[in-house]
Amino acid sequence: MTDSPVDHLARALDQAGQALDAVTADTLDHPTPCSGWTVRRLAGHVASGPARMAQMGRGEEVDFGADPGIADGEWGPAFRSGADELLAQIHDLPAEKQGTAGFWTAELAVHSWDLVRGTGADVALDDSIAEAGLAAMRGGLTDDNRGGAFGPEVQVPDDAGAYERLVAFSGRDPRA
Repeated sequence: MTDSPVDHLARALDQAGQALDAVTADTLDHPTPCSGWTVRRLAGHVASGPARMAQMGRGEEVDFGADPGIADGEWGPAFRSGADELLAQIHDLPAEKQGTAGFWTAELAVHSWDLVRGTGADVALDDSIAEAGLAAMRGGLTDDNRGGAFGPEVQVPDDAGAYERLVAFSGRDPRA
């Protein structure tokens, strides 16, 4: 049986929650592979992500770059509340309208990797989530629509792991 995009999203949300739980006070000012972002800033972005994704699903305007207004250490509860809302919203959609789940999986997988790298935490990242995220990104992210959030694809060896390929496609150098 093949996992659906919603199944991948649910697991990506669980994984991102684990990466957020690994953020500690002594890692808040560490840099992350998300260019120019500290662990603190990225934790706030990730924590507010699911609620903002749900807002987009309701047709609301969202500024993902805006300060999420979540206090240090409050990321987990905010994230989980938004994750529950997002999953409920996507589950209520007909299967043919659940396509955004793949892109959100990619977003969460990349940022989980960013947080793990920035904190040095021992969080196991699920390769199947990276593979699903990469497939979604390859289906919709082109050189013309990368914008400011995604840099040019970084070349990696053919035998690179799932997360190396995902983050390289998103413009991060997994070897840096």
